[in-house]
Amino acid sequence: MPYSSSQIQKSSKEAEPRWVRYVLITLAIGFLGLFLVLPLVAIFIKAFEKGSMVFFEAISSPDAIAAIKLTLIVAVIAVPLNAIFGIAAAWAITKFNFKGKSLLITIIDLPFAISPVIAGLVFVLLFSSHGLFGPWLQAHDIKIIFAVPGIVIATLLITLPFVARELIPLMQTQGTADEEASMTLGASGWKTFWLVTLPNMKWGLLYGVILCTARTIGEFGAVSVVSGHIRGMTNTMPLHIEILYNEYQFSAAFAVASLMSLFAIITLIVKNIIEWKANKSMAPVEGEA
Repeated sequence: MPYSSSQIQKSSKEAEPRWVRYVLITLAIGFLGLFLVLPLVAIFIKAFEKGSMVFFEAISSPDAIAAIKLTLIVAVIAVPLNAIFGIAAAWAITKFNFKGKSLLITIIDLPFAISPVIAGLVFVLLFSSHGLFGPWLQAHDIKIIFAVPGIVIATLLITLPFVARELIPLMQTQGTADEEASMTLGASGWKTFWLVTLPNMKWGLLYGVILCTARTIGEFGAVSVVSGHIRGMTNTMPLHIEILYNEYQFSAAFAVASLMSLFAIITLIVKNIIEWKANKSMAPVEGEA
């Protein structure tokens, strides 16, 4: 007879002494407080150290506005493209058998294995004026490196696995029974995808999109290599923060950093809401088990 999650949690609580649970909880809370909450609080304290006037001047300066806009533009382009790729890759890997499946999974995981700086350097070697495609790009007046296209491409590579890696385990667990039943009833492949597959993956898809968006906005290494650090043109928010900090404009740097921290907090709240809704939607199934 299978056990429910509540029964498993209850048995684990009975197996462990109370003092062990309290020590583990205290260690976890202390670690999070020291390495997560305290730095987060310090960012906001430092941001308002010289008053709200300096804070609002820092986040409303032309360079800061340009960095925020560029960051959002890159996110608007990269996240939907990676969502589409993640859905297609997860659908192909989990629903079909084909040659090269293992190779495709390896390629999806590749950005996790390489440094973002190395990824950015690869695009410099390919698309810069002295790169492999550099002469052809110059002849056709196409600029990729030290321009927005290079930033988008580098971000696409770094954030490639996030949506796919959230969907693949979920769809493997779900199996193919629903799709096979839909096809048996006469539905086409696209109709089966829109009415069966996509609704079943919606919570995993939203979770992956949130992670992908957070990484897109916070990406530094690859973007730093391909951007050229041109003020008001190719600086994203992380690069703008670095420039302000290197120029000893600490309050301004922490002011812009506080915006990114605020986004991280919002992302965490949305993530918890999605997890709560996903667990709530799965509760009846567990109850039946």
